[in-house]
This record gives sequence, structure tokens and C-alpha cells, in this order.
Amino acid sequence: MEAEIALTVDGTQQSLAVDTRTTVLDALRDHLGVTSPKKGCDHGQCGACTVLVNGRRVTTCLSLAVANDGAEITTAEGMAEGRQLHAMQRSFLDHDGFQCGYCTPGQICSAVGMLAEAKAGWPSAATDDLTAEVELDDTEIRERMSGNLCRCGAYANIVAAIRENVR
Repeated sequence: MEAEIALTVDGTQQSLAVDTRTTVLDALRDHLGVTSPKKGCDHGQCGACTVLVNGRRVTTCLSLAVANDGAEITTAEGMAEGRQLHAMQRSFLDHDGFQCGYCTPGQICSAVGMLAEAKAGWPSAATDDLTAEVELDDTEIRERMSGNLCRCGAYANIVAAIRENVR
């Protein structure tokens, strides 16, 4: 069964017809040619496909496109403004927060979403005091980014890149 849906991807409105079983990841990559979200595990375990959907991080391999009809999707590609990189993208470059780079777009989207969650006061499993303001130390950052795996083992530099954006 096919359905017509509309998505706003990186600021551009898109209309597409998809099989109702199509994931957001496949809609982005196969239907719209947006390749920064990567297909990693296809089970939501690695986070390589993470994008922001209406400002919240989502593993797109687990989310159906039809369930996101009308959503605003931001990928790592869409974070830059023209040639001006997003602060998180710049930090990943400055801190060498990647090795092979395959997981990097998902890491960057997840980091931006994670910072917004922390700013909104959302606790994580590592938050000691649920009534206090969230302090994004390295333990909090690692816990909040634990849904994104880097098989190259570049976690130290990823944490440093994210820490630079904590305000």
C-alpha cells in the first residue's frame, strides 16, 4: 500500500509517495537522495541514522515515514547555513571527533538533540540529582550519547567536541 506524505527536510518541503512500510531512513536516502543519515545496524542500536525530527533526535531506521507525515527533519547536512558550519560540526572537526566518519552525521545530530534535552532539564540514567540543574560532565555526555556507537573507538574526541558546545 502506498501513501502520499509531505516532509520538510533541511528546510525544503518535499512530497513523496512511499510504501507504508518505508522507514524515514529509506525515504531520506532512497526517495530524496539525502545521504548523511547512514544505514548501520538497521535495528536502532548504532545511531548512525539519527536525525532531528521536529527538534528531537530519532533513529530513522525504526521510524515509519508515514508516521512522520508533516514532520520537519534536520539532518547533519542541513545544520550548516550555507558554507557556515553549525557549531557542533565545527567542534567535531576541531577536536577530530571522527575517524572513518561513517557515524559522524548521526553523532552530530544526536549531540545537538542531546544538548537541547539537557537544556530542557531532562535527566539521564547518569543524572544523580533529578531536582538539580543538569550538569553536562563527561559521564553525562557519554550516557546521553550511548545510543550512538562509534566502531572506530573515537569516543574521547567526540566527548571533547560535544563538551565545547555545553553552555
